[in-house]
This record gives sequence, C-alpha cells and structure tokens, in this order.
Amino acid sequence: MKANELKPGVALNLNGKLYVIANIAHTKPGKGPAYIQAKMRAVDGSGMKEQRFQGSDTVDGATLDKREMEFLYDDGSGGGTFMDLEDFDQVELGKDLLDDTLLYMAPNSTCTVMFHESKPVAVELPSSMIVTVAETAPGIKGATATNQLKEAMCDTGLQTRVPPFIANGEKIRVSTDDGSYMARVKED
Repeated sequence: MKANELKPGVALNLNGKLYVIANIAHTKPGKGPAYIQAKMRAVDGSGMKEQRFQGSDTVDGATLDKREMEFLYDDGSGGGTFMDLEDFDQVELGKDLLDDTLLYMAPNSTCTVMFHESKPVAVELPSSMIVTVAETAPGIKGATATNQLKEAMCDTGLQTRVPPFIANGEKIRVSTDDGSYMARVKED
C-alpha cells in the first residue's frame, strides 16, 4: 500500500508493531516535497506516535475486521460494554481504547468496532451522533438578533454550546469531530 492511500481507521505494521491511523494531514510546504503527517495509535496500548511519510513510500497495511456494535452501558471507569449486532456477543472495551468516544454515545447507539485477529483495536464513530441535553440555562425570550450560544451539559457527559432556544431534555445532533452543535432533532 502506498502512503498516499492512508486515511483514518486504516491499520499498518510499522517496525513490528500494529498501529491504527487516528488522523492524517497532507502537507505541501512552500519549499521541498509534499509529505503526509500521520498520527497513529499503537494497538498494544503504548500510546500515540506521529510519523511523516512521502507520498510514494510503501507501507505494510494490515487487515481489520469491522463490526457494527451497539453500546450497552458504561462500566463507570471510562470503559464500556458493546454487543455485536450479528451474533449478539458482548465485548468489554477499556478506557485506553475508547478515549473520549463515550462522550458521544448514549446507551443503545451504534458504532463500528475494528478487530485485528479477534482483538478489538479501534472504535469508529459516525460523523455525528444524537445526544440529549441534560442541563442548560433557560433561553432569553427574543434573543434572536445575534448568533449567541450558551453552555449545555449532555446526558453522556459531553459539554457543548447550543443556541438559546434549546431547552433541557431536547435531543440534539453533535459533530463527533469536535463536539459542536449541529442541529435540533425532532421527536417522531
């Protein structure tokens, strides 16, 4: 696999260790050749690593098995229990693997969990998730002249900023990239 084919969620073997790409940036400096800056998480839990590749470099890719899983509950220590939607097997994922993923996941929401040799190695969220506003200040009547935002705490623990018309108990769509408010979700 060529380095310019790398993208988040892709696994690769580097110096005998398995890494999953977390973030990638293609850079063309004013002077010199273009390069790819990859931020990778080591599957063995030894932390993050940044690596620079030239576009023509060859990297040793690894195959990941992607499974749709439902988040069941938080274990209280930053980890959680997930259920495979095909065979209903339950898997416990630790805090080191989940990082801040649980801030976007209410019970019964789904995500993609990636496995390598039947071991979970990464969690991939959709680009947006629906959460419920647990606590926010009341809106000021008639405050529509400017684009003001107020602080809100969601049921998952996520803190974000929402428009003044959002009230406690409302469902909102947030971006999983930065936790920002995207839209109000209408109840059916």
